[in-house]
Amino acid sequence: MNWILLVIAGLFEVGFASCLGKAKYTQGIEATYWYIGFFVCLTISMVLLVKATETLPIGTAYAVWTGIGAVGTVLVGIFIFKEPVDFWRVFFLSTLILSIVGLKFVSH
Repeated sequence: MNWILLVIAGLFEVGFASCLGKAKYTQGIEATYWYIGFFVCLTISMVLLVKATETLPIGTAYAVWTGIGAVGTVLVGIFIFKEPVDFWRVFFLSTLILSIVGLKFVSH
């Protein structure tokens, strides 16, 4: 169950990073809404991370949480913000995904 919470926490990390990205391109009340989304996602992500670390090792949980956030944020950057895609970016993103999966399998 805590692995599921950890994955959801990682997805909310993607949410707060994405909200920051959107807020950067807006102003006024629209930017305020994106910043509110940032704080909501940040809070949910942190609460779920804390809950997940009650039974998971902190080193593993933190690495998986940041890894999910990093992979998700790169994918949002590519698909939403039209950031460039090249071989090396995809290669290192793939190694990060394999590392996250590997940590899951070697953790007890």
